[in-house]
Amino acid sequence: MTDIARRTGPALEAHQQFILWLVPTVERFPRSQKFLLGDRIQSTALDVLEALIEATYTRERRGHLARANLGLEKLRVLCRLATELRHLDPRRYEHAARSIDEIGRLAEGPCGARRR
Repeated sequence: MTDIARRTGPALEAHQQFILWLVPTVERFPRSQKFLLGDRIQSTALDVLEALIEATYTRERRGHLARANLGLEKLRVLCRLATELRHLDPRRYEHAARSIDEIGRLAEGPCGARRR
């Protein structure tokens, strides 16, 4: 495993686990939102997964990690919106928020502090 894969690999694995939890969770949304808000949440999560894969297997990882970080921020907002609309219960929202935070920390690695 290369140095880059070692640094981004844990974030990639954590995000895959998050998606495995997220997909069945979104399937519980009401029909009217499953295909609107639910699809947006799932496609954003898959975009983050793609960015993490690209960061893991390319030399220039900064742009890919920035895209992944932006996607994680979008996921935070979309999950919060789903909670406020009562499609996602607070306990599941807490799990999602903690998972997203962990993925963000893992993706950064030892190279820098998170921008907020």
